Amino acid sequence: MNTIGLVAFALVGSSKAIREEFDLFGITVVGLAMAFAGGMTRDLLVNRIPLALQLPLEISLGLLGVSLAIMLSVILPSPDTHPITLASDAIGLAAFTTTGAIVATEVNVSVFGVVAIATINAVGGGAVADILLDRSPFILFDDFYASCAVLGGSAYWIMIRMGVAGSTAAVVCAVVTVGTRLAAVTYDWNLPTIQNLGLMSE
Repeated sequence: MNTIGLVAFALVGSSKAIREEFDLFGITVVGLAMAFAGGMTRDLLVNRIPLALQLPLEISLGLLGVSLAIMLSVILPSPDTHPITLASDAIGLAAFTTTGAIVATEVNVSVFGVVAIATINAVGGGAVADILLDRSPFILFDDFYASCAVLGGSAYWIMIRMGVAGSTAAVVCAVVTVGTRLAAVTYDWNLPTIQNLGLMSE
């Protein structure tokens, strides 16, 4: 799961940087930030040295994602909005949600801890990438995105509490996350704002 997430998110982050016409260094920084920021935050929350600082393979996987994004930009006119990138983003979201839920469960945190760490693992990198791209993190105001990670993390905890095997719970978590994300992209789901609900006085 972690391997899939690293490659997928590095590809997505780099594609966003390419759209903003960053140079090669900037593309690499944004891609690696999206791939690693969430996982590093997760590791710090569970009091362990981030895997990215322990295993050279981790950085190699991130650089593979960056390279794939650059290759796609040569082939495709708008790689950041292409179905390949959108699918990679959904897969990366599911992979990191599942990884975060597994790690959180191993350290025996509460249900809130499991869902929170799963969500941070999944969307933390994207938030940091958006900041580097000089824009507000889109997970805070647009799209049905972080909610998918919340649903996936919750599904994992429920499965574990029901006594389901960890591997099966991981599959359920990934399916729920990627399924809801792809549905959100397909049907343009968004959480309502106060303005949409008509609760603000004019």
